[in-house]
Amino acid sequence: MSDILRTAPMTLESTDYYNMDDLLTEQEREVRYRVREFMRTEVEPIINGYWERAEMPLELIPKLVALGITGGQIFGYGCPGLSNVAMGMIAMELARGDASVSTFFGVHSGLAMLSIALLGSEEQRQQYLPKMARWETIGCFGLTEARGGSDASHPETTAKRVGDAWVLNGNKRWIGLAAHADICIVWAKNEETGKVNGFIVPTNTPGYKAVPIEGKIAKRAVINCDIYLDNVAIPLENKLENANGFRSTALVLGATRIGVAWEAVGHAMAAYEYALDYSKRRMQFGKPIAGYQLTQAKLVNMLGKLTSMQLMTLRLSQLIDAGKITEGKASLAKAHNTAEAREVVALGREILGGNGILLENHVARHFADMEAVFTYEGTHDINTLVVGREITGISAFA
Repeated sequence: MSDILRTAPMTLESTDYYNMDDLLTEQEREVRYRVREFMRTEVEPIINGYWERAEMPLELIPKLVALGITGGQIFGYGCPGLSNVAMGMIAMELARGDASVSTFFGVHSGLAMLSIALLGSEEQRQQYLPKMARWETIGCFGLTEARGGSDASHPETTAKRVGDAWVLNGNKRWIGLAAHADICIVWAKNEETGKVNGFIVPTNTPGYKAVPIEGKIAKRAVINCDIYLDNVAIPLENKLENANGFRSTALVLGATRIGVAWEAVGHAMAAYEYALDYSKRRMQFGKPIAGYQLTQAKLVNMLGKLTSMQLMTLRLSQLIDAGKITEGKASLAKAHNTAEAREVVALGREILGGNGILLENHVARHFADMEAVFTYEGTHDINTLVVGREITGISAFA
């Protein structure tokens, strides 16, 4: 690869234009730099190959354990008990390096572990969380229905009490880590009450089947699956004790949706950094393309979007730590950031020209992966309507 295309080491100064770092505590800065260094040294050198082969980098699991960040904001049970701002820094820096690794971590540490921490009994927390913090038990999160899509509050998957067991039947789709997980948090409609309940389902239970989805153009280094539940019988104590209704599910989704907003910031950071570095190196018509007005206009546009995303999401994380979060506030950040980041990565790809579609220059991976980030954890339209409902008091949902 020529020197023109070789990317230089990234610097904080290029993407922290308004000195967001000054607003962080020492712990929040430390965890940010720790994750950034991990992504720089352990992930970025290997991830393109995994992404192209559509394989998960399972070799990273021991290194993720050593980072000491699994379980994030959970206190006790071997988890670090970090602030939500610190968790935002983790999500941002993971995605800045690679979206698949970000999802790999977020599904297990966020969706699965938070479901048990927020909604499980003390016995369930004691049984599962310490092992999950050490990645000895890997978890996934089975919410999205094969035919349900955005209508997550009305699952077709059912749970029926039969003697001393719950029997689950249904079909879930787009479930990250399902092929490698030891347990799956499955959300199903209780046939007796009609409410949505959560269940801890060991993946070796007869009747549970996870089939990888092939042909993805985004987040290729994390495996998503279709899950088939055919009379899957689990003990009564595997029902999440405090998961009684979709409001319980939404509690977990609200916490993780903020992580997706930070993930979008990470993608925008990476695209801007790579594009800025490339534009200073790429010579056309006798000078670097960074010296042309059109290129500078694109870079400034990218930086403006990135800076607004950083400050908006930082404030949101501070509101969570202060207990002032609402569902609409979380949805606004997710909708806003993913839309802005989608434009930023597109501009980054554009600045790199034809070289922007090559994996070796990294922007192509962020460009493709942002399409998934834009859609999951609630589509842009759904999150927009959640905010609309909160500010008007009128629901536009059927």
